[in-house]
Amino acid sequence: MPSNKSVSDAPIVQFTNCRILRSHQLQREDLWVRDGKILNPEKLFFDEKGSADIQLDCKDSIITPGFIDVQINGGFGVDFSLATDDFKSGIDLVSQKILSHGVTSFCPTLVTSPPSVYHQVLPQISIRNGGVHGAGILGAHLEGPFISKEKKGAHPEHCLRTFEAGAFQDLLATYGSLDCVRIVTLAPEMKRSSEVIQELTKRGICVSLGHSVANLSQAEEAVQHGATFITHLFNAMLPFHHRDPGIVGLLTSDKIPAGRRVFYGMISDGIHTNPAALRIAHRAHPKGTKTLSGSVATMDTCVRHFQEATGCSVETALEAASLHPAQLLGIEHKKGTLNYDSDADFLMLNDSLYVQATYIAGEEVWRQDALGM
Repeated sequence: MPSNKSVSDAPIVQFTNCRILRSHQLQREDLWVRDGKILNPEKLFFDEKGSADIQLDCKDSIITPGFIDVQINGGFGVDFSLATDDFKSGIDLVSQKILSHGVTSFCPTLVTSPPSVYHQVLPQISIRNGGVHGAGILGAHLEGPFISKEKKGAHPEHCLRTFEAGAFQDLLATYGSLDCVRIVTLAPEMKRSSEVIQELTKRGICVSLGHSVANLSQAEEAVQHGATFITHLFNAMLPFHHRDPGIVGLLTSDKIPAGRRVFYGMISDGIHTNPAALRIAHRAHPKGTKTLSGSVATMDTCVRHFQEATGCSVETALEAASLHPAQLLGIEHKKGTLNYDSDADFLMLNDSLYVQATYIAGEEVWRQDALGM
């Protein structure tokens, strides 16, 4: 048989005896990986006349794309909003620890802070690929300080700011740099927010609505100007009211521009959001754009709780932690799916959705039994 070397020297790995999440369904198929990418076996057989160098029996595991956490404030004793001298070692620790919870990429999230903290911390966050060292960093999520005083939650009130005077220039002065920024959460009822939303989206930064007392028309206007996400739906926003449902009303709004999707983040940890509220959101958008965020809970716990609370399919729960965050960030061509040529970031799960192993770029970076658990 002709060698595979004409195309790449990298070994071809065939994962067998598994159910893989592809095209919204768990399918009994093998997964082929080479050079950190998902391989199309038909091209391998017919174009290259190639075959597997290594076969791995997955023992009937579920294989799902790696989880992408777009809102993680820290964890394991690390707070991303603290400007410490060893900030980098803190981010390294978190990125390493979350591998065991199935997170292969994430957005380190800073809550409302003074400008000095942004100026010190943001230059220390660099976008990087994941690997044995830890999950990949997709860019920072800045949750505040341009949020509502009434819905500040745990955010420090003395650090809250407005962009009334200079609009986007005020935001730039506060953050210092937007080089590594992927998401900004702001309150859309603030004066001049439309200008700011347009400037951010022009730069490819995702704008999320949250910590806000916006009414529905203010939220709809923000979406019309480019906002695409809701930070922790139901939390730190006006409660749903039949006369004005507020930001929550975006779930069923008919004023969303054609072709625009609004994703809504939910903290499904059993504490922040009542199971009935999770069910309402899920049933309003059964095939929708729900995106699970860890915040301070672990992502795998959120996936299991969401599936249990809503009774949704396993596929829907898994896509809420993988496909949807990838679509939100516009990276679904390489992350969040097991489509051919996408990055081979994936997990092996048991039927109860507990993580058995985590792979990044086709390389095993964490395995449960390696720790004797």
